[in-house]
Amino acid sequence: MTSLFHSKLSKDFSFILNDADDYNVTIKVGENENIKEFRAHSVILRARSPYFKSALSSNWITNQNNMIMINKTNIKPNVFDLILRYIYAGELYLTEQSGEDILELLIASDELLMEELFYHVQDYLIENLTKLVRNNFPYYLHIAFKLINCKKLQNYIQDYLIERQSAELILENFSIITNIAFKLNNFKKLQDYIVGYICNNSYLFFYTHLFLSLDKDILYKVLESEELQIREVVAWEHLIKWGINQIPGEKCEIDKLSYEAYKELKEILNRFIPLIRFVEITSDDFNDKIKPYKIIIPYQIYEEIEDFYNKGIFPKITLPPRIRKIDSKIIKLNLVKIILNWINKEDFRISLYDFNLIYRGSIDGMKDDQFKNICKGEVKSLVLIKVKHTNEIFGGYSSIGFNSIGDRLLRDEYNVHDRFYYSSDNFIFSFTNDEDTQNMKISRVINYDKAIRICSHYGFSFGKNSLNMCGNMLLVDNANDIYEDNVNTNSEYYIEEIETFVVTKQ
Repeated sequence: MTSLFHSKLSKDFSFILNDADDYNVTIKVGENENIKEFRAHSVILRARSPYFKSALSSNWITNQNNMIMINKTNIKPNVFDLILRYIYAGELYLTEQSGEDILELLIASDELLMEELFYHVQDYLIENLTKLVRNNFPYYLHIAFKLINCKKLQNYIQDYLIERQSAELILENFSIITNIAFKLNNFKKLQDYIVGYICNNSYLFFYTHLFLSLDKDILYKVLESEELQIREVVAWEHLIKWGINQIPGEKCEIDKLSYEAYKELKEILNRFIPLIRFVEITSDDFNDKIKPYKIIIPYQIYEEIEDFYNKGIFPKITLPPRIRKIDSKIIKLNLVKIILNWINKEDFRISLYDFNLIYRGSIDGMKDDQFKNICKGEVKSLVLIKVKHTNEIFGGYSSIGFNSIGDRLLRDEYNVHDRFYYSSDNFIFSFTNDEDTQNMKISRVINYDKAIRICSHYGFSFGKNSLNMCGNMLLVDNANDIYEDNVNTNSEYYIEEIETFVVTKQ
């Protein structure tokens, strides 16, 4: 039989700490006005801390009147008191401690190689992060990422910022967060979140003081992104301002820069200018806002830009266009890019589009008449449908709209309630879920004369039952040679959500 008497042992050792007269170590901690001396026993320190085991058996120590003297100026007295109580009695009371003291305890336990204490304090910080960091987040962040062994806390803080959508916290501490996130390779998730936030809130961010001091690596990722939600000419103008701000002593307008400053500006912006989608800038803006800065644009790029505006010749290297934000509860931007390519018939250079939400079933009602009353007229339209019980998403693009199209495109009329309309651009599609960029299917119209059917039984109808809305049901039966048979499930689904967008060429 084995009996354990840890409680009594802990109590007796705490008496040794407080009342013993046979100590042989004096530890002086703190600095300036906050200094205190602690008494301890070398045998206990050696047993409980690898740091002290090494220190007490080396030339580091100083003896004074047969007393070992140790100085630890970088540890505060109240923090070292917690450490000694842990060393002697295995006790640690953190609930009454300030967040700053707990963080300094983490630092001290790391320095003293007290692994058990270190991981316990780290776990406590994680469990109580929201309460503790409220008033001094930069300090916590700086310390957490400074300690090599703090991977668990580092990962937690990264997830904390992302999952809680802590944009306000990031903006308040932008410099320290970005400085840390973009200098550590294992923080790509946080890097992507920060870049995504800037891209999605670009008009707000670009006009703040934060933009001019933005780190060059972050700016590169922002300008490189297809999701930057800002007019290209505005991105260009702010890039110029950012570049001038990087020149020491130069805070004036570009037309007042010295020749040497121009040369420096050209060098600073050299890696960024190829990221500007010049083909998305109007000819008027090109003449007014690009041409005056010809001197800082690489020669080949400028020649290709001029050929584009004067001769309509696209540059040899053309970046994909920016993807405009879509107000959808069904799909994300990664799928919008795919749909845009389908609208452009895989030629991403042709046109950019805006998506204006006009109908959402959960708000406007999921009935055929309600759909028809809102989604009408000869307008380019996109419909998205999320079905119940699966993650599948269906949809269709009609270059002529869905209802009340008029007679101009009428090709076949069975009766006044059943008409077919012409379009060569329509298509229907499906995604297995809102992250699907590999298994999506598209069926383009092949019988142009029957691209859209207006029927009293349906809210919308692509072809002859290829993709139909019937109340809160979606009917998919694409086997009639009007659309390609790639999307062909011969199924009925209950609609969870449905959205319609008017698609406008920019």
